[in-house]
Amino acid sequence: MFYVVRVFCDKSTYNVLRKTYNVMKLTLGFSPCPNDTFIFDALIHHKIDTEGLDFEVFYDDVETLNQKAFKGELDITKLSYHAFAYVANQYVLLDAGSALGFGVGPLLISDFEISISDLQNGQIRDRKFEIRNPLIGIPGKYTTANFLLGLAFPLATNKQELVFSDIENAVLDGRVDVGLIIHENRFTYQDKGLKKIIDLGDYWEKQTGCAIPLGGIVANRKLPVAVQHKINRVLRRSVEFAFANPKSGLDFIRQHAQEMSEEVMYKHIELYVNKYSVDLGEEGRKAIKLLFATALEKHIIPEIKGGLFLTD
Repeated sequence: MFYVVRVFCDKSTYNVLRKTYNVMKLTLGFSPCPNDTFIFDALIHHKIDTEGLDFEVFYDDVETLNQKAFKGELDITKLSYHAFAYVANQYVLLDAGSALGFGVGPLLISDFEISISDLQNGQIRDRKFEIRNPLIGIPGKYTTANFLLGLAFPLATNKQELVFSDIENAVLDGRVDVGLIIHENRFTYQDKGLKKIIDLGDYWEKQTGCAIPLGGIVANRKLPVAVQHKINRVLRRSVEFAFANPKSGLDFIRQHAQEMSEEVMYKHIELYVNKYSVDLGEEGRKAIKLLFATALEKHIIPEIKGGLFLTD
């Protein structure tokens, strides 16, 4: 019979133990959003067997994580699928941890009436009833949200990059005409009197019949392949633990959820964490391949050479 003993010790003793028992420490980046903290809670707090892996965690918004991935700064990171196209030679996509789904796409919103046809034509009548190209607040150039915006409205080119959590206020303050919102803002924009123009995820689903790939977890290709597979196993174990014990990480999730209510937190998790987060499967892989094929055809991303997936 084997027993697991958790030992609490100071940092210097821990470092000695880590070297003695061959613990490998890896840098890990993910967002403070509830879907990420939900799936990573068990992993970083060792509520599961991490197979000798330990983690130094960096919490950043998705566009900051994208930029870190471009520089190859982290061993493991969350990133947008749009951004992944630019770093597929440096990082490999894990089967576990992804955010894909139906009805999960980014929304275009405004505080005044704008029609879809106006956006298609690249001209709107603004708050002063002047006709011009609308200024759109986006959560980052390399977000999948911005990719979908370009796909649906190629003439909507007047954009301003903002932190995703500031986009609603930018619309309300009149700094931008249209906001491209992601994450928990899907649940809050109506309370602020803002109106939906279009759900870009719905647009994608109608065009393709596939789930929309939003973000994935990647491992640095510099790591040994055996370690990459170990990370994938441990991450899957963490997601499965979260599903089996949904309240286990509540304090940790709440700590990073700013002033979000518990109801919104769990709506967020239910929306973005699903079967694709446990394992992409053939359906998930098909959606990702289609996303990249479409982007390549539209000259939105560079050609990707080599495999995308850890288990190709």
